[in-house]
Amino acid sequence: MNSVKGIILLSVFVCVSVFSSVGQVKNDEVLMTIAGNKVLVGEFMNIYQKNNVKGEAIDKKSLNEYLDLFINFKLKVKQAEELGLDTVETFRNELNGYREQLAKPYFTDEATLNRLILEAYDREKTDLRASHIFFKLKPDASPEDTLAAFKKASAAREKLMQGASFESVVVEFSEDPSSKDREATQQHPFLKGNKGDLGFFAVFDMVYAFENGAWNTEISMISKPVRTEYGYHLIKVTARRPALGKVTVAHIFLAIPKNATAEDSSRVNKRIDSVYAKLTSGSSFEELVRNYSDDKGSAAKGGVLPAFGVNRMVPEFVEAIYSLENVGDYTKPILTTYGWHIVKLIERKTQRPLDEERAELKQKVMKDSRGEQTRQVVIARIRKENGVTEFPEAKTAFYKVVTDSIFLGKWHATLAKDLTGTIFKIGNRAYRQADFADYLETSQRKQEKQGIDAYVDKKYTDFLDESLMKLEDSQLEVKYPEFKTLMGEYRDGILLFDLTDQKVWSKAVKDTLGLDGFYEKNKNNYKWDTRLDASIYTVTDPKAVQKVKNFVKSGLSDADLLKEVNSDTAQILTIETQKFSRKDNALIDSIAWTPGFSGDVAAKGNTVFVYVRKALKPEVKQLNEAKGLVTADYQNYLEKEWIASLRARYPVEVNKEVLAKIK
Repeated sequence: MNSVKGIILLSVFVCVSVFSSVGQVKNDEVLMTIAGNKVLVGEFMNIYQKNNVKGEAIDKKSLNEYLDLFINFKLKVKQAEELGLDTVETFRNELNGYREQLAKPYFTDEATLNRLILEAYDREKTDLRASHIFFKLKPDASPEDTLAAFKKASAAREKLMQGASFESVVVEFSEDPSSKDREATQQHPFLKGNKGDLGFFAVFDMVYAFENGAWNTEISMISKPVRTEYGYHLIKVTARRPALGKVTVAHIFLAIPKNATAEDSSRVNKRIDSVYAKLTSGSSFEELVRNYSDDKGSAAKGGVLPAFGVNRMVPEFVEAIYSLENVGDYTKPILTTYGWHIVKLIERKTQRPLDEERAELKQKVMKDSRGEQTRQVVIARIRKENGVTEFPEAKTAFYKVVTDSIFLGKWHATLAKDLTGTIFKIGNRAYRQADFADYLETSQRKQEKQGIDAYVDKKYTDFLDESLMKLEDSQLEVKYPEFKTLMGEYRDGILLFDLTDQKVWSKAVKDTLGLDGFYEKNKNNYKWDTRLDASIYTVTDPKAVQKVKNFVKSGLSDADLLKEVNSDTAQILTIETQKFSRKDNALIDSIAWTPGFSGDVAAKGNTVFVYVRKALKPEVKQLNEAKGLVTADYQNYLEKEWIASLRARYPVEVNKEVLAKIK
């Protein structure tokens, strides 16, 4: 969207208010007729009150002034319509873009959204550490595969309930590759498994279903199987901490070599203890970083790492930071899989008040999978309001005509040409099997092969949901008068902007002959006041001041003077030469406007003086000197001429009796 246009539109259409009555006048009374189109009191007063930003009481003068503006506005829109600007593709695309944004609140259940925001804000106060046992499952898995995975998860949980250690069940059951030791290969060295430990995480760090499962599980307890888009999880929460927030730390890092021997590890351990001893004895943290840290990337910055949350670092590193209460506190040496660290707290950003976070949380909720909840509540409402009749046999007929080619993106709706029945009804509107076939063809994409029945079922649900949403979208103007009003205002506003750009703004810039002619007729309106033709000299070396003045007296040009005084290694002189008006320069305003040198002024160790050539009498500005002002005035002239032509072209009749009631 054009940024200027956006500012103009948003400054006008910033809210929706419904005007009920003023005095004894009613909304549905005809206030005026413009070019044959009736304007009701409600429409006029709705826009008047929105633009009456100070909320002042209606008075005769302001109402008359706004009445003229409103009439001009409507006349311009009328001409835009006659010129067909409302049929241009760019206009339609822009209006549709605005409509899409304006429609969003109608497809969001505010109660559900607010509940999710409050839930996220509450969870933001706590960090969790958890382990899981994972049972892999495709999002579109068949009922048989889903049941098999669920049974495996239940069997593993039963073992845990009977006293088996979590680590042993992880090794036996988990399908998370990182949970188990991995032997060395040509691609990677030996990798020790994490035994299902996922480390610390905060709200929004995990998929919503997993987050729910973790937050609803007590410490050391085992959740029931939790289904996510990846499969089933058994979750064991091992720690709950007050939220770390966003932290910035610095560290001194001593690496342990790959394939290190016990002797290697012991040597590094002794080195970190020695560094820690120096730190506690008063050595500078930054100095120790420079002299000892193996993290060369952060060492150049005093050991400072980019800000992070709890899920961005290994658990041992995060665990140590929780103990740091004040900026400047540092940890004892801590061991991670990478080596030894001493960590210093630089900054911690904790939770802000809800009002300050609400907008950011709303954005996160709507981007996250939990945002689908608000959509489903709206779909359920639309479904209830309209009524849906489904014909299951019409859906299952597609099990036979949809082939594996759909997973290659090559299935054609013609394969379902014999399916001509109704697949569902929304209210009295029937959606045919052919409609669903077209949807299958247009929405297909290359993907992994899966069960046809499950795929068709999922696509059918998507098609029904989208159909409900599209139906609701098509009825917004009918169901919600405020939406219809707002869309009408945006439509007229865009038309007004586009036509005004053609008739006034761009024309004033492009019409050079017209601008020249306007300037010639009105150039006496653009005059310079008395100005001073002078130069300001700034000299850094006091010994050079008289030398500079002598050169000025000799008539040497600025360019030659600078060459004489300055060198490649020493910039002694700077010069500012122009025709100064009053208030252009404080020094110029302070001196006598008579030819010759001013007195010397000391400024920041420099010597500054002015050489006045002459005071210039008031004179007319050239067009290039006043082009901004001339262009603005020419635009105003074009605007007035345009309005005059519109007033002459289109009849305007104001119902004075109704207007008097408003006043």
